Amino acid sequence: EARSSPDFLIIARTDARTALGLDEALRRARAFAAAGADILFVEAPESEAEMASICSSLADTGKPLLVNCVEGGKTPLCSKQRLIELGYQLAIYPATGFLAMGQALTKVYRNLSEAGDSFGVKSDLAEFKGFCVSMGFQQVWDFDKAHADLEALPEDAEKKSASTS
Repeated sequence: EARSSPDFLIIARTDARTALGLDEALRRARAFAAAGADILFVEAPESEAEMASICSSLADTGKPLLVNCVEGGKTPLCSKQRLIELGYQLAIYPATGFLAMGQALTKVYRNLSEAGDSFGVKSDLAEFKGFCVSMGFQQVWDFDKAHADLEALPEDAEKKSASTS
């Protein structure tokens, strides 16, 4: 009933595994499928055997299954091939990027603290302009070029600018 567009996918997640057990989590996932969910997500299986059970138990729903891969989380980390063998069609890695970023920040700031400069980590740093472009700054720069008319300053701004020069 919540779907407002055929392009909108509904991922139905249950966290029942941890508090209520695997059977209840599977019952809820089946109910989600019956209600029209597009993708089923049983959070926090604690073994490959549980992962296999989830996939085999829900295979007849015809719905893609999603697994949440968190380094240090409850769900075992598996290779892409192993996840496919178990029966998953989608895998998310929500923590991987920020865990890598945390490790990189630790290394860089430790170096700055100990050495007092960034020379020892220069090879670990992104090239500045390329990083800016990847962050979308090119759009900001293009917008500024298209819309910033520095010759047409309002009178108050011209006076303020003249008084500070």
